[in-house]
Amino acid sequence: MSTPAVLRQSMRRFATSAVRRAVVPAAAQEPSATTIAVSKAQGVSYGLTGAIGNTPLIRLNKLSEQTKCEVLGKAEFMNPGGSIKDRAALYVVKDAEERGLLRPGGTVVEGTAGNTGIGLAHVCRSKGYRLVIYMPNTQSQGKIDLLRLLGAEVYPVPAVAFDNPENYNHQARRHAERLVREQGEGASVWTNQFDNTANRRAHIETTGPEIWAQTNGKIDAFTCATGTAGTLAGTTRFLKDISGGRVKSFLADPPGSVLHSYIQSGGKLAERQGGSITEGIGQGRVTDNLAPDLPLVDGSLHISDEKTIEMVYRCLDEEGLYLGASSALNVVAAKEVAEMMGPGHTVVTPLCDGAYRYADRLFSRKWLETKNLIGSIPESLKRYIVLP
Repeated sequence: MSTPAVLRQSMRRFATSAVRRAVVPAAAQEPSATTIAVSKAQGVSYGLTGAIGNTPLIRLNKLSEQTKCEVLGKAEFMNPGGSIKDRAALYVVKDAEERGLLRPGGTVVEGTAGNTGIGLAHVCRSKGYRLVIYMPNTQSQGKIDLLRLLGAEVYPVPAVAFDNPENYNHQARRHAERLVREQGEGASVWTNQFDNTANRRAHIETTGPEIWAQTNGKIDAFTCATGTAGTLAGTTRFLKDISGGRVKSFLADPPGSVLHSYIQSGGKLAERQGGSITEGIGQGRVTDNLAPDLPLVDGSLHISDEKTIEMVYRCLDEEGLYLGASSALNVVAAKEVAEMMGPGHTVVTPLCDGAYRYADRLFSRKWLETKNLIGSIPESLKRYIVLP
């Protein structure tokens, strides 16, 4: 047997054994209430970290009917910290432990403006580490308060470009380096979510195998947006390897990000211009997490804020899903990929997090008017705009 065939065979075995709680495929007989209860209750998660991952796939019924495809969302908002970033948070900490960079009671330092910080706060609290977070001072007070409530030491700093030495990521790195100089090896680690490939490995070893097992290998495409690019790169790598290249991968990009134009132009990196209502996604460079697997990405889609905000409201109304903007952007991309591929295909995308942390904006009339987005919401759905 050839080496690639052996690799694919071993990865199939890994995918089967890695996921013990895969959901029943849509075509299977409807499970009873008792079966569902037993399935959810089986086994014990040893601590918070044991509960990360193994999230269900949810069939998006309306979009599946409209596209005549199976459009499936992976419910990452069901992780303990409320987002897909719990996976990366766990893996970057485990990587530091395995490499001897973090001793018991040490300090984890990260630069983050979003869910990675919340995931790290949960993981560090459960493992007994201190956590220091640097973030742009443009972030909401609510986010700062939440991180502090979870035990993190938070430093809001001026928002400057990545090439500026005072960028929040560089300040985080220097903080960790100072602690190591003062207290010795293992005292602190900068987890460096953007370029630490343990982030990517989280999705090679968990997200990809879960999707493959949950669909019984009947998946035709995967799509998602990128920030660090760990999710797109790692999941793409696994699905490409195990399917022999059959599964397609598409990058979804918001306004202000350069990766769509980078892919469409064959590798020309443009200047970042503008911004998006989405948080934690979009990028102005090719991260170390993305670089090894970028050649595996089959295409890209630019998703406007207008389409994203409409999908936030559609998912709430049609599916009962209370999703954040980055999740809604992924759903728009999945719909467009399904339409592009044609009837009979299965498309999977992550539902990164819920709308709970963004409700004061996404459902605020004043905010929507300020962003010129209120006209993008169908009249029948404006009843969900419940905040002034």
